[in-house]
Amino acid sequence: MNDPVDRFQAAAQLFKALAHPARLAILEVLGNGEECVCHLETMLGFRQAYLSQQLAVLREAGILQDRREGWNIYYRIVREDVFDILSAIRSTLPEYNRREDLTELHECDCPKCKRKDSPAVDSKSFYVQNQIG
Repeated sequence: MNDPVDRFQAAAQLFKALAHPARLAILEVLGNGEECVCHLETMLGFRQAYLSQQLAVLREAGILQDRREGWNIYYRIVREDVFDILSAIRSTLPEYNRREDLTELHECDCPKCKRKDSPAVDSKSFYVQNQIG
C-alpha cells in the first residue's frame, strides 16, 4: 500500500526549491524574460559563486533552463506554473509587491546590455541608403 504522503513529494520539492529569498528574487527578475548570469549579478548584487549555487538549485528542480552563448550563460523560467505561485505570494504578502528595486535599469558587460547601447539600425533604411549612394 502506498504512503498517503507520497503524492505530496513533488509539491514539497518545488516549495523547497522556492523557499529561499535569493531564489525568489532570481525568479522575480527572470519573470521578465531570459537573463545572463552577469546581468543577474548586477541586478541583485550577489557574488557570482553564490548566484550560481542558487541557480543550480532552481535548475535541478526543473524550474529553470540554461543555455550558453559564448562566454555567457543565460537562464529562463521553464515551469510556467511558477508564475502562479509567485502571483499567490504577491497577493498574500503586501511587502512582496514592492518590485521597484528589481525593475530599475541595471547594465553590465553582457551582450544584451551592449546591444542596448549600440545605435539601432533599421535594416530597410540601411538597404535603401546603400542602394542610393
